[in-house]
Amino acid sequence: MTKIVLITGASRGIGAACARLLARQGYAVAINYAGNSEAAATVAADILNAGGTAIAVKADVADPDAVETLFQTVDRELGPLTHLVNNAGVITERGRFEDMRRETVDRMLAVNVKGYVYPTQQAIRRMSTRHGGQGGVICNISSGSAHRGSPNNSVLYAMTKGAVNSLTIGLSQELVADGIRVNTVSPGLIATDMPGPDELARRVPGLPMKRAGTPEEIAQGVAYLLSDAASYTSGANLRIAGGLP
Repeated sequence: MTKIVLITGASRGIGAACARLLARQGYAVAINYAGNSEAAATVAADILNAGGTAIAVKADVADPDAVETLFQTVDRELGPLTHLVNNAGVITERGRFEDMRRETVDRMLAVNVKGYVYPTQQAIRRMSTRHGGQGGVICNISSGSAHRGSPNNSVLYAMTKGAVNSLTIGLSQELVADGIRVNTVSPGLIATDMPGPDELARRVPGLPMKRAGTPEEIAQGVAYLLSDAASYTSGANLRIAGGLP
């Protein structure tokens, strides 16, 4: 069976690293992006130039109609989806919780929570044996902040990632009879543009390994959970955080 994976928020960072690694492992890859078409096209071109299969598809994962169109595009251009990586996420503001602006709250809840709900619903309808599918695997990218709470930084972001963890726990049990495994990867501090250079410089000295992780290290964990090597693994939360609790 052809392995077809959709990765949300895959134009850069962890999502792009997952796309490149999974393509090397033989997956046909759908690269979802919200705005940076040039970066998404670069990831797709890298995969195509290496002999892989990839498409880049624009969609706001917080918009259910856009997500439905995204999945229809994957159906048409790649075939039946077998794997989903929910990766898209935003931190639009940092600071104390009571200072978060209304637009910040609305956007972070939309992308970080609804942006996992809508793609997952579409994936289940395609993968589930209950709906005539062949089964599949879903991997949700969460964050170590869900464990720590991120006080005085982004409690709101941590809250949204706690919701992601609960989604995995519930669906791993709800979908087991449908032939679908659901797991989470929770990265620690990773060298992407989400924390930014100032945040990295401030936090790295306090890390057990004295360095940030790389997107490629997270991608390795995702690839394992998507693979048949993890066939007995569902409901897991894989912490990749360099020893950070």
